[in-house]
Amino acid sequence: MDLDPLMLSRIQFAFTISFHILFPSFTVGLACWIALLEALWVGTGKWIYRSLSEFWTKIFALSFGLGVVSGIVMSYQFGTNWSRWSDTVGNVLGPLIQYEVVTAFFLEAAFLGILLFGRDRVPRGIHLMAACLVALGTVLSSFWILSANSWMHTPAGFEIRDGRYFVTDWWRVVFNPSFPYRLAHMLTAMFLTTSFVVAGISAWYLLKHKHHEHARLGLGMALGMVTLLAPLQIVIGDLHGLNTLEHQPAKIAAMEGSWEGGPRAPLILFAIPDPATESNRWEVGIDGLSSLILTHDLNGSVPGLKQFPPDERPDPRLIFWTFRLMVGIGLLMLTVAVIHLVLRLRGRLYSTPWFHRILVGCMPVGFVAILAGWFTTEVGRQPWVVYGHLRTADAVTPALTGEAALASLLTFVVAYTIIYGAGTFYLIRLLGIGPADRPPLPDPLAPEGAQWIKRPMAATEEPARIIAKPGE
Repeated sequence: MDLDPLMLSRIQFAFTISFHILFPSFTVGLACWIALLEALWVGTGKWIYRSLSEFWTKIFALSFGLGVVSGIVMSYQFGTNWSRWSDTVGNVLGPLIQYEVVTAFFLEAAFLGILLFGRDRVPRGIHLMAACLVALGTVLSSFWILSANSWMHTPAGFEIRDGRYFVTDWWRVVFNPSFPYRLAHMLTAMFLTTSFVVAGISAWYLLKHKHHEHARLGLGMALGMVTLLAPLQIVIGDLHGLNTLEHQPAKIAAMEGSWEGGPRAPLILFAIPDPATESNRWEVGIDGLSSLILTHDLNGSVPGLKQFPPDERPDPRLIFWTFRLMVGIGLLMLTVAVIHLVLRLRGRLYSTPWFHRILVGCMPVGFVAILAGWFTTEVGRQPWVVYGHLRTADAVTPALTGEAALASLLTFVVAYTIIYGAGTFYLIRLLGIGPADRPPLPDPLAPEGAQWIKRPMAATEEPARIIAKPGE
């Protein structure tokens, strides 16, 4: 059996990026929430904000580390599996990826140490600044990565000389036509993902009658964010869809499962797309609704797959369903937001076990929605790696063999299973332990007004309480 290095390389990159995207999807929103908790701690002096921040900072540190490892692996694949792509578009995308390193990654690395180990060693204001800068670094990382990826979907500001891409306008490269919509859509999805994890963990604590004060605070803040962002995400998604219709109409046709297109197109709720016959089996649709959604006109004309050459169409069999999965989860999030509002207004938000169980079950929905959306976006771009200019088949490394691609893929599967299995196990243990319920008790033998001072212990030193009077 012949092994196709192109298909194996695509599977390998899909596998590694699917693992990687899970961690930034969580840590971007989590870093911003930790910064908010630190600000509330500094502003109010209430210990519960500090306790909750310390707890989630541990979760952030582990998730951030796993995300960094998986991200580094992907960058090496640009050379091993996609050297033609790197050679062709390196003048455009190389600097964008480098900007992510020198702005976002260095910012995160420089201040993460203060966030993790600077508690009680630096003034509160400095610790808050570190938390804010780490959060800014995660957002900047998303900015540059999404700019680079969006350029491959809607390339602009370049020219081709001798088969290579050269920048003519950096502003148009960075702020390419799809970038603002995709950045807003992705950041909102990240914040929703974090909110559902925090809400689910908080609801689980309430069901187990553990960490009651922390759970109430986390649940209220997380659901407040869900209620704000869930309807906003639907609006952003609609704007993103209109932008995709303008710049990548074949992708829209595949997402909609539309072969014929034209005016008054139905919204297909269920179908089995069949590329061999260029038709759908068992199709169930609502007449005219697709036209209304995509053009805001019941009689508006939408694209169909038959309008494009067969070798320039994305395969609809996967993205037809991943798109519906993403939309379905969006509607589920909106439903949770509505239930939250009703229960909050009735004063029953913290005393409704059935809703808490729903929240526990909804913890992974943000991750699933992001993966579904990412597959819809990337598979929908095929057969192009740079839409309309460079085919994916022309981007793979010429010397790569199917056997080598298969060996590296299997190696990644085994390594990721071990590393991320262990990381997930430890993450679950941290969540099971939970935050500290009470601040440290003062030493009864300490002088009046004395405070705790933490310092590293020598290897031979017995644990002891170190007491100091104010000002010492």
